[in-house]
Amino acid sequence: MGERWCAAVLRVLVLQAAWALAGGQVRYSVAEEAKAGTVVGRLAQDLGLEAGEAEARRLRLVAQGRRASVEVSGASGALLVSSRLDREELCGKSAPCALRLEVLLERPLRVFHVELEVTDINDNAPIFPAARKNISIPESSVPGSRFPLEGASDADIGANAQLSYTLSPSEHFSLGLQKSNERNIEPELLLMKSLDRETIPVHRLVLTASDGGRPSLTGTMELVISVLDANDNAPQFNQSVYKVQLPESAAVGTLVVRVNATDADEGSNSEVTYAVTNFIPPSGKDVISINPNTGEIHLTGALDFEEVSIYDFRIEAKDKGTPPLSGHCKVVLEVLDVNDNAPEVWVTSLSVPVAEDASVGTVVALLSVSDRDSGENGRVRCWVWPASPFGLEATFAGSYSLVLREALDRERVSEYEVEVRAEDGGAPALRASRGLRVPVSDVNDNAPAFAQAVYTVLARENNAAGAELARLWARDPDEAGNGRVSYSVWEGGAGGGGWRAASSYVSVDAESGRLWALRPLDYEELQVLQFEVRAVDAGEPPLCGNATVQLFVLDENDNAPALLPPAGSAPEAGGVAAAEAAAAAGAGAESGTLWAWAAWGAPAGQVVAKIRAVDADSGYNAWLRYELWEPRGKGPFRVGLYSGEVSTARALDEADGPRQRLLIVVRDHGEPARSATATLSVSLVEAAEAAAAAAAGSSSSSSSSVSRSALGVELGPGAASAATNVWLVVAICAVSSLFLLAVVLYGASRWAPRAAVLSGPGPTTLVCASEVGSWSYSQRHSRSLCVADGAAKSDLMVFSPNFPPPPPGPAPKDTQPEPSALLDTVSARLYSVPLCTSSFVS
Repeated sequence: MGERWCAAVLRVLVLQAAWALAGGQVRYSVAEEAKAGTVVGRLAQDLGLEAGEAEARRLRLVAQGRRASVEVSGASGALLVSSRLDREELCGKSAPCALRLEVLLERPLRVFHVELEVTDINDNAPIFPAARKNISIPESSVPGSRFPLEGASDADIGANAQLSYTLSPSEHFSLGLQKSNERNIEPELLLMKSLDRETIPVHRLVLTASDGGRPSLTGTMELVISVLDANDNAPQFNQSVYKVQLPESAAVGTLVVRVNATDADEGSNSEVTYAVTNFIPPSGKDVISINPNTGEIHLTGALDFEEVSIYDFRIEAKDKGTPPLSGHCKVVLEVLDVNDNAPEVWVTSLSVPVAEDASVGTVVALLSVSDRDSGENGRVRCWVWPASPFGLEATFAGSYSLVLREALDRERVSEYEVEVRAEDGGAPALRASRGLRVPVSDVNDNAPAFAQAVYTVLARENNAAGAELARLWARDPDEAGNGRVSYSVWEGGAGGGGWRAASSYVSVDAESGRLWALRPLDYEELQVLQFEVRAVDAGEPPLCGNATVQLFVLDENDNAPALLPPAGSAPEAGGVAAAEAAAAAGAGAESGTLWAWAAWGAPAGQVVAKIRAVDADSGYNAWLRYELWEPRGKGPFRVGLYSGEVSTARALDEADGPRQRLLIVVRDHGEPARSATATLSVSLVEAAEAAAAAAAGSSSSSSSSVSRSALGVELGPGAASAATNVWLVVAICAVSSLFLLAVVLYGASRWAPRAAVLSGPGPTTLVCASEVGSWSYSQRHSRSLCVADGAAKSDLMVFSPNFPPPPPGPAPKDTQPEPSALLDTVSARLYSVPLCTSSFVS
C-alpha cells in the first residue's frame, strides 16, 4: 500500500523540464525520497542535443560545494537521481527547496544552468518535545483556566507541516488552540469543570497532533495532570512576549533579556523561579540559558544568521507554593546578519594551456562565486588582478567566465599568474581570491632573423679545404621545434669563365651555422663570391629568413712574374693567355735570350728594347719593377724601374764591344717577393747597318717572327744570317743608292719609335692601395687599356689617384710617359697604377 502510494506521488510530482526563456535555464522538479535511477528530466533533449551528442560532447554536471544527489546519464543524457534526496536535510524549513546546478557541454565549451526543485512529501510525523508531560493544577483553579501545552513540531513544510490537535475525552478538560504567530498554533488545556483532588487526584490525557498530509501522520504526548491543593495565585509576567534583536556577532555571555514575573501570594507561594520549557528550534537549548532566580537570559553559544535567524523560547515562572503555580511567556530572539562570511571562489573548469594565437573571447576557465551572507553583505563583485589579457564575464547569478580579451604573445609573456578577486558589499568589505596559472603554448609565428642583413667575409686564397670562414647565427624566439633553426646555402655564385654555384666553393653546417670552404680558394679564379644563406625553423608551416654573404678572397703572392713573348711572334709561341697561365702555374722564373741591335754613337736615353712581364697576382703582389742585374756598375745600358724599357745610359762607342749581354731581373712587391729573369743580347752595329736592318725588318714583319730591328729587338739565333743579307744588299746598292740610303738613314733616325711592345695583353689584375687591400672602387677614372697589337681589355679599370711614389733621385725620362702614350703602347701589367676588375665595381 505504502509503495503504491509513493509511486503515485512520484508520478504526480516529477514535472516536465522547460526552458526559462528569460533566464536561459532549465527547471525540473522531483519529489524527495525518490528512488535512485528515477528520471528527473530529458536534459539532453531539453538542451536541443541530438541523439548521441550528449555522450560525444561530454554532457556532465559540475559540483558546487554540496552533494547534488543527481547525475547525468552519459548514454541517454537524462538527469537521474543518484542517491537519497531528503528535502529536510538539503533545505531545512526553507521553501521552495531549489538546487542550482551547472551543466557543462564541450566542443564547444558551453555552460547551462539547471534549477532542480525538491518537493516535499509527508515523510515526517509530528513530534512532541517529550513523550510525557507532567502538569500540576491546583484544585482551586476556576473553570475556564488555561494551561499552555508544548506543541509538536513537523520537519515538513506547507500543508504537510500544518498541525491540528485533539485531546482524549474528559469532563474536566478540553483543548484550546491559540495562534501564536502566522506559522504556529499553540495548544492549551482548558479547565471546563472545577477539580476535586480528593475525588480524582490525577488525570491522564492523551494529546494527539496530526499534520495536513495525505495520508495524515500523527504524534502523541501523554498529559499527566496532578491536582494540587491550595495555592491559588500563579505568577504573572509583565508582558506575554519579549522580542529581542541581537547581531550574530554577539559574544557568549551577552545579556539577551531579563524577564520578570510576580505572584500575589505571600511567603513561599510568591517566590518565583524561572526556567525555559520549550526551544524552537531545538538547537536553541545550546544558545541561551536563564538564571532561575533573576530571570536573566544570557548567550551560551554563538549565533549564526546563516543557520537560524529566529529563536522562540517558552519561559516558565513557577512559585514555591504547595502546590506551586506557574506563569508563562515567550521570548522571540531575532538574529541580525553581519558581514562575517567572506566570498568563496571556486574554479569549476580550466582549459590550459592557451595557444598564443587564440582568438579574443576564448573561454579559459569557469568560476563560481558565492557569499553566505544576505543583502548587501552577500552581494559580490569580481575582477581580475593584476591587469592582464584576461577578463571576467558574468554568465549567471554567481557564475563567471574567464575569457581572453587581448591577443597573446608567448615570446613576450609565456605564463600568466591570474588572480580572481571577489569582494562583498558589507562594511567593512570582506575579500577572497583564487589564483590561476595560465601557461601560453607556442605557435610558429616568428621567422628566424639574422643579426645582419649582409655579412662581409674576408678569406685569403690558398686556404685549406674545410677551413672555417665565418659563423652565422639566426635567432628564432619561438620554442622547441618552432625555434630550432637549420642553415643552408640558398643561392649565389661567381661568374667569369662560366657560372659556378656558391655551393661548389662553400658549405654551411645545418646546425651550427659554421661557414666553411669546400676547397682552396684561388684569387686569380675568384675574387668575390656572393650568395644567400637561408635559416629555416622546424615549425609547421616552417618559416625562414635570409642573409646575404659577400665573400672577398684576399690575394696572396703565390705567382711569380712571367715574361711575355715578343710582339709579332707566332700564336703558338705564346701570348697574353699563355703568359698568364704560366704565371699562375709559377712558371716564368727564367726565359730564353732576347736579341736587339743598337747603333754605335746612339745618344744617351735611346730606347733599345722593352722587357714585358705580367704577374697573375693583384695589388702590390702584381706591381712589378725591373732591375739590371748584370753587368753591374756603370754599363752602357740601363733599365726603367717600372717601365722595363732598356735604353742607353751614355753614348755608345766601339770600346763597348760588338755585343752586350744584359741580365734583367723582374720582381713583384709581394712579401716575400717573387722574381723572373730575362737575358737580352744587344748587338752594336753601324748606324747604316741598323737602318738597313730596320728597313728589312719592317718589310717582313707581317710574315715572320723576326722582331722589327728599327725598334732595336732581335729574337732568335737567325740574326747573323739576316745581318749578312743586309750587308750584301748594302754592298750592291751602295753606289747607286747612296743618296737614297742617306735619306733612309735620316728618316730612320728621325722617326723611329722609342720602344717596342714585346707582348700582348695580360690577364686582369687587381692592384690595391695597400698590401692588406682597401677594396676601394671608382668609376670616375675608369679607362680601357690595350696594347698596340692586342684587343682592348674591357675588364680593366684605371684609378689614377693611387700612383706609387717615384724612386729616389731624378726620375729618368723614360719612366714618365705621357698619358696618351700609356693608353696606346703600355700594358696595364707594366704601369704602376691600381687596377681592379670591372666585376668589383658596383
